[in-house]
Amino acid sequence: MYLSLFVLLFLAGSCKDAHQLPINEFSQVDLQNYTLLDVRTPEEFEAGHLENAININWFDDDFTEQVAVLEKEKTVYVYCQKGGRSAKARAVLDSLGFKAIDLTGGYGAWMENPEN
Repeated sequence: MYLSLFVLLFLAGSCKDAHQLPINEFSQVDLQNYTLLDVRTPEEFEAGHLENAININWFDDDFTEQVAVLEKEKTVYVYCQKGGRSAKARAVLDSLGFKAIDLTGGYGAWMENPEN
């Protein structure tokens, strides 16, 4: 019985979505190997953003065309304000053949962390 419980707990813990990372666990180490993408509006971006981020607005009609020119060799870390737009953007990036990671919690969570 204990073995079954252990196996169940192990499997539950290993099912973490590999396409997500809490934004407060993100590090800008090794920046040359990835792209940091902010999918908020230009106004939101101008009000504050993560260092080294590029801004492509999720609401732009040509969002897909804009992100398609990013380097596919690099992992794309994508964030928005709270996480809704970045999850959708990650799905688009995945469909285009990118390795994309959604920084969950968004910029709002980043700003709430006193360590940032």
